[in-house]
Amino acid sequence: MSDKVSFYDYDLPSELIATHPPPNRDDARLMVVDRAAGTVRHRMIRELPALLRSGDCLVLNDTKVLPARLLGHRLRTGGRWEGLFLETTPAGHWKLLGQTRGKLQPREQIVIAPAHDRQSTDELRLELVERDDGGIWTARVLADIDPLEALDHFGTIPLPPYMHRELAEADDFNRYQTAFARNPGSVAAPTAGLHFTPELLAACQARAVDHAFVTLHVGIGTFRPITAERLADHQMHSEWCDVSAATVQRLHSVRRDQGRVIAVGTTSTRTLESHAKFGAGTSWRGTTDLFIRPPYEFQAIDGLLTNYHLPRSTLLVLVSTFAGCELIQAAYAEAIRERYRFYSYGDAMLIV
Repeated sequence: MSDKVSFYDYDLPSELIATHPPPNRDDARLMVVDRAAGTVRHRMIRELPALLRSGDCLVLNDTKVLPARLLGHRLRTGGRWEGLFLETTPAGHWKLLGQTRGKLQPREQIVIAPAHDRQSTDELRLELVERDDGGIWTARVLADIDPLEALDHFGTIPLPPYMHRELAEADDFNRYQTAFARNPGSVAAPTAGLHFTPELLAACQARAVDHAFVTLHVGIGTFRPITAERLADHQMHSEWCDVSAATVQRLHSVRRDQGRVIAVGTTSTRTLESHAKFGAGTSWRGTTDLFIRPPYEFQAIDGLLTNYHLPRSTLLVLVSTFAGCELIQAAYAEAIRERYRFYSYGDAMLIV
């Protein structure tokens, strides 16, 4: 496999980019990729229970997407400002990315308005403290308010730029969130999980295919393209994840009974592989900067359900590492020929 980032590039017709979700979560198409046979088959996501084996276990990421996109203006100049909340610090400050005309300065104030209520006079003020080398600002919140409450009131869902809309629509607040989301902390959805309904999970269980949960809070770095020319020169972002004792015990039972662990999404994959590397077989939580790239040897998963990823992304590299670059290149070419829908609201691929 190549270490050159250009090897993980491809051309995608713009009309195949899914900018809105399908009418129903389980309406997505599903390409089944068999690594041993080197073949692909075309199915639907609702057929998943019949495509898995009794004793398999799906592992889903239960993170919840925050309404982390913020709109406002600079108090000093009145210029428009747009930002993305990333996390809070132990001191209670906010970590943010921001865009505006001109150069922001420490001690400058940002005034944020409710994104979906242009008539409201409510405002939230932030004072910029410092900017790090990666362009991330630390800001002091000039109000006594819980961060989640502040985001719920002032923020909006941070949709990917390729969806080309100024604000998230009403449907996005439901559909750019998995049906099982429960732990707030992500700035982007774990998109493979978007296809699942309670009914689909119940149908899996009816065929003795169980499921378990992990948490990885998806950061902005997940979807940034690799700018280095070689994978070895890419500095991987860090994300917080958690594997509970109950999930560890469940997966041990699956392995003992010869079942397969099927990761739902690259975020679940990264969490499980990080646990295998750092968790020593027990429950584990912490940050991971694991970059899964050739010649990585997988320790924790036997299969992967995933969406179609942006070119030159760490996600495409991960999938190629698991299935083999040539097979994934062929599968992506087939998906384009067959007019599959790509990216977050797009179709899926099951690799076994």
